[in-house]
Amino acid sequence: MRLGLAGLCMLAAIALGASCARAEIKVGIVVSATGPGSALGQPQLKTVAALPKEIAGETITYIVLDDESDSVKGLQNARRLVIQDRVDVLIGSSLTPVTMPMLDVALESKTPLLSMAASTAIVQPMDDKRKWAFKVVPNDDLMAKAILKHIARSGIKTLGYIGVSDGYGEGYYQEISRLAPELGLSITTHEVYARADTSVTGQALKVISTNPEAVFIASAGTPAVLPQQALRERNYAGKIFQTHGVATQEFVNLGKENVEGAVFAGEAFSIADDLPADSPFRRATEEFVSAYQAVNGSKPNIFAAHLWDTVALLKRAIPVALKAASPGTAELRAALRDALEHSKDVYLNNGLSNMSPTDHNGYDERSAFLIKVDGGKFRVAQ
Repeated sequence: MRLGLAGLCMLAAIALGASCARAEIKVGIVVSATGPGSALGQPQLKTVAALPKEIAGETITYIVLDDESDSVKGLQNARRLVIQDRVDVLIGSSLTPVTMPMLDVALESKTPLLSMAASTAIVQPMDDKRKWAFKVVPNDDLMAKAILKHIARSGIKTLGYIGVSDGYGEGYYQEISRLAPELGLSITTHEVYARADTSVTGQALKVISTNPEAVFIASAGTPAVLPQQALRERNYAGKIFQTHGVATQEFVNLGKENVEGAVFAGEAFSIADDLPADSPFRRATEEFVSAYQAVNGSKPNIFAAHLWDTVALLKRAIPVALKAASPGTAELRAALRDALEHSKDVYLNNGLSNMSPTDHNGYDERSAFLIKVDGGKFRVAQ
């Protein structure tokens, strides 16, 4: 057992650059550091060194594994963390398709799982499996409703759709197609592409052929550039709307003039500089950016903030759970789950979190900001 603990601490020391020979609370982290999801997972991997090394007087050991953007690998990693490393809590994954199988591990081991992926399906509908799952990325339905209301208010009636062919894109399409009729919008087409695709010309041409007044793109990271670029290069002049998955500087740098004017509903993190100096959202972002820059020498993006926010929730939950049980026990895992479920008024980079037994996402419309790509920056949409 001592040898196993030493090996564990060596792994954490590599990630944190520090010794943790007497580490008590173990946090297992699974990220998509390689593969199609690396645009999300790499910033999260860099965030690990900025995470707090002590909470409520207990040393925290972070054990970080790469799922290679593969659901089977993600499942194997989750099982290894709960069986071999005996973690007190799981964080991961970066992607919805990788996260979904991990829900089974959370239930089987009675270990709370905090996902950094986006799909509503991770936490809804509430059942025995999702009782152990939480996530910091706002649900599809919240952001979809906010952006569709904006689209409808602008007078648009017809909307084309292009999305990634996985849980993220399909989750958004389900919400868009459900909400659109209520707001007087008609979806003219449903085109999909894979995150790893290098061209979406065919899909763009099909959308243009339906003559929509605007196009909605449901993708994340740099792969979200492709559809908008294809539309603009083929002289599509209508408005283009994206999702909060594009809120990275890499998206703007790669897309350049092709992504100018894109509008989406997103998190406070992306437009924190436009918020009042005393805004609690802005303070949450400034704390994170300062910690991240101190260890990486560069500014983080929203995907990095997903990991920071999960640990911010744990900072609230751990002191409460420790009153009920000790690290390394089933009782602590259960107490952590209960404490997370009752987290209230936690300002995060992703929004204002108020969890409940029926809502393991915890956000309302106060967490949805209308954002526009303007002059190569993310600004509050006017």
